[in-house]
Amino acid sequence: MALSRIAMAEAVSAPTAQPMGFLILDKPAGLTSHDCVAHVRRRYGLRRVGHGGTLDPAVTGVLPVAVGPATRLLPYLDGRKRYEGVIQLGVRTSSDDLAGDVLGTSPVPPLNAATLEPLLAPFRGEILQRPPQVSAVHVEGERAYARARRGETMELAARPVTIETLELIRWDEERQQLHLAVTCSAGTYIRSLARDLGESLGCGGSLARLRRTGALGFSLEDSLSLEQLALDPPPAPMPPLRALTHLSRHHLPEGDWSAWRCGRALADPEQRPAETMVVILAPDGNLAGMARATGSGQLQPKLVFDAAG
Repeated sequence: MALSRIAMAEAVSAPTAQPMGFLILDKPAGLTSHDCVAHVRRRYGLRRVGHGGTLDPAVTGVLPVAVGPATRLLPYLDGRKRYEGVIQLGVRTSSDDLAGDVLGTSPVPPLNAATLEPLLAPFRGEILQRPPQVSAVHVEGERAYARARRGETMELAARPVTIETLELIRWDEERQQLHLAVTCSAGTYIRSLARDLGESLGCGGSLARLRRTGALGFSLEDSLSLEQLALDPPPAPMPPLRALTHLSRHHLPEGDWSAWRCGRALADPEQRPAETMVVILAPDGNLAGMARATGSGQLQPKLVFDAAG
């Protein structure tokens, strides 16, 4: 990654029109998610930029970045993530990946695809997962990773997560590495999965490599490299409606437009169940905001773009 070229291109004057939408970056190894957000801020001349799900510096892949008012949509996106990773068996580390200090090594038992399948089964579905010591979990008001770096060992409580799919891509017997594909809920740690799979085999395990292939409804096919981001003019953000296809929609009739802009509850002709999130479309078909169904035939505004007054 030629960061000097990127920095030079970012010095070009940003476009004057404020963009709104999503940029899907293919984050390279060695950069933090915050670094990528900083690139976008400089490139588009915006302060209002946010990302949808932190990636560790060593992890590559899909990093959705919201620009402009689209940052307000991040809580409403599909939180599921997809990964392809490599787990090194026979090694335990302080961080549950190979970047950490080695705590111990053990011989790996004989394995093949047939013997691995029943070992993967208990990790599918809704499970309790203990975060890694080096994680962003808050412990008494401080991030766990900060305490871990001071040499502290913490008892982190297990949390419920959902692993929708866990597939064995291949077993590399020579390197003693598992290649896996995972679809999971937000808050799932693949490093913890590596550790726990290793424990179930009795030999320990640590994450060797990880690539995020999907997040918040976006995939690698949607993504841009940082070199593409540095082109002049910069790429246009993806329209925000592209990120909301998983939600129900309500197209406002012309007569409801003023009431919506004033933040008034509207009738829900579909009588959706309570707490259903609904995308509200303006009479011209553009995104007008988000509403919550009350369950009693109304749509309560939660987010209103172009609000009156």
